Amino acid sequence: MTDIQTTSEPTKDLDKQMSGQHSTLTQVIWNVANSLRGTYRPPQYRRVMLPLIVLARFDAILSPYTDKMKAFYEANEAKPEDKRTKGVLFDAAMSDHLGLNRKHPLYNVSGYNLTKLLADSEHISANLLSYIQGFSPKARDIFEKFEFENEIHKLDDKNKLFQVIESFVTDIQKSGIDLSPAGISNLQMGYVFEDLVRRFNEQANEEAGDHFTPREVIELMVNIIFEEDQNELTKAGVYRSIYDPTAGTGGMLSEAEKYLKEYNKKINIALYGQEYNAESYAICCSDLLIKDEPIDNIIYGDTLGIKNSKNKSSGFVPHDGHEGKKFHYMFANPPYGVDWKTQKDFIEDEANLGANGRFEAGLPRINDGSLLFLQHMISKMHDAPEEGGDGSRIAVVFNGSPLFTGDAGSGESNIRRWIIENDWLEAIIALPDQMFYNTGIYTYIWIVSNKKPANKQGKVQLIDATDHYQKMRKSLGNKRHELGSEHIKELTQLYANYKDEATSQLVKDKNGDAKVCSKIFNNQDFGYIKLTVERPLRLNFQVSSERIDRLDNEAGFINLAKSRKLKDPKQIAAEEKAGNAQQQAIKDALAKMDGDKLYKDRDAFLKVLNPILKDLNFKIGAPLKKSILQALSEKDPSAEICTDSKGNPEPDSDLRDTEVVPLPDNIALPLPIHYDNETGLGELLELIKPHCEQYMADEVLPHVDDAWVDYTRTRVGYEIPINRHFYVYEPPRALEDIKSDIVELEQTIIGMLGGLSA
Repeated sequence: MTDIQTTSEPTKDLDKQMSGQHSTLTQVIWNVANSLRGTYRPPQYRRVMLPLIVLARFDAILSPYTDKMKAFYEANEAKPEDKRTKGVLFDAAMSDHLGLNRKHPLYNVSGYNLTKLLADSEHISANLLSYIQGFSPKARDIFEKFEFENEIHKLDDKNKLFQVIESFVTDIQKSGIDLSPAGISNLQMGYVFEDLVRRFNEQANEEAGDHFTPREVIELMVNIIFEEDQNELTKAGVYRSIYDPTAGTGGMLSEAEKYLKEYNKKINIALYGQEYNAESYAICCSDLLIKDEPIDNIIYGDTLGIKNSKNKSSGFVPHDGHEGKKFHYMFANPPYGVDWKTQKDFIEDEANLGANGRFEAGLPRINDGSLLFLQHMISKMHDAPEEGGDGSRIAVVFNGSPLFTGDAGSGESNIRRWIIENDWLEAIIALPDQMFYNTGIYTYIWIVSNKKPANKQGKVQLIDATDHYQKMRKSLGNKRHELGSEHIKELTQLYANYKDEATSQLVKDKNGDAKVCSKIFNNQDFGYIKLTVERPLRLNFQVSSERIDRLDNEAGFINLAKSRKLKDPKQIAAEEKAGNAQQQAIKDALAKMDGDKLYKDRDAFLKVLNPILKDLNFKIGAPLKKSILQALSEKDPSAEICTDSKGNPEPDSDLRDTEVVPLPDNIALPLPIHYDNETGLGELLELIKPHCEQYMADEVLPHVDDAWVDYTRTRVGYEIPINRHFYVYEPPRALEDIKSDIVELEQTIIGMLGGLSA
């Protein structure tokens, strides 16, 4: 193993990142944003401020070359049409002319920069539009995604455009902040964007989790996902692709790239992503463009897919924008608890493709599409090493729902089963609560891989990091906790050491002992069999007046007096009259029977009842006879068992129950039953029936000896109850202590009441 453990530069605590230039810059931006009040509501400030920051960032890089860029452009335009340099050749020529040595073009041919714009207040709107339109194509597309030109026109109409630009430029200058990459790194700028997005979202009461993940959480994900591949990643010239299907502002991609380049400057990295939010997409692309990295691999569109999408603008891709591509590493923080109704038609069509689509295992409930993203990522794994491929590794952040939501045989359970039985689930790390800006809930990092080392095959590691945090000095929305560098280092070490019952050196359990934070389980430990346990139907029968009256509430009896004619009133009336007569005939016939006699055997009762019903001058059909028996019967545990025509006990649906039986320890995975819960059931039953019968003998029959299993209803389920596995028993307080506290409280209350009466 190499000496790569965690990033060489100690992780700065997030509240410290919010100091110095960061806090100064965000305050400047927020002060300017407040000047928009009246023209915009506070939740709308972002429409102006976010593109303006990107513009200022580009301006800080290009403004020294303003005249040089325009002159080069005009000289080229002055040439005859067939002599002009165009397209990518012009981009390369401009880069050479400026001496910037850029691989990906960033320039502006308008002759303007922010300082020049302020020198001509009368024409600020036209000149600013010319400035934006003068950018290189990729940069111009970023402002199109922001729809910044609409905001320019709106501000100009309200006579606020010059004021806003002037305040922004002069306040930045007064603060002494250099917005170029030399002055503020892309990482620092990422924090600025994230802080602003959070504050804008708080104004709008929106979910910020769609946009970004706390950087220390990303750092933990990055450390863990690269831990197993250290030897490969330090080789000169090695190529690796990194993908985020919910790219947001690009934080995960940037952090992963930063990590790898710190340790191997010769590594070749390609970043890929897709983002459905135009604003977040634009921020992500601006970050990459400033770093001189390709943005063609970041797709604006819906990763899951939308059928007949109405969004036709700005290059929106209504499906997987990287179809057919495979990636070495994948990161994601899908939105929590967001429904997929919009994508439903597209996803269901693809699910019908089975193994030829992304959703072979099934679909989760419509109100939470998190597991759809994980299935999508798994579909993009390289072939496993044993199949001749490089294999892939995935780190994804979920809330608790994907761990256990869904009963046996449901979409969620089947997806978990598919992942675990294919031996792709490597680890799950439970994070502390109050870690994210928009929610205080607990979250979980899933590590999924098809290149597990030999010692991890057939197993899953669970890591409890819920106490690995420090309080922030200043909360950011719902974020009050953060991972410190020592927490990230220890969690990475717990993962790397891969030991069962490993304890933490940093946190204690409820009893004050070193907390157990790592446990290793077999894949089979998360599976279970859901059995349907039946008990026999036992009924007594009596033809009392009370039970005869119950016939009036039985559907089969009521339908006798309902006409099937729809239009002819005479026929309707005639049929209803005949039906009423039949109803009365049944009641009269039953009333002649012995109403006091109680039958506890259905067969014995039918021997008496059948001849009476047969004597009626009309036929008693099966639905009607069922209604008669239903009205005349009552559940009776002392009665004889009701049996079917083959002599088998009939089940009592009211007594039906289920039992959850762990999978046999030695059962081979994957199980033979298919995800439709029917195909292969017979093969499964051959494997599990002795195990289930033994469970019944040990756990059920001693309590209800007439129970049996309806194996046709058998389902397989998978869940990951991580909290239960790390539960530490805390003994209750002594009764004497509780009594003492109650007495003390009583005395306090009496004293307070005495003070009031005085």
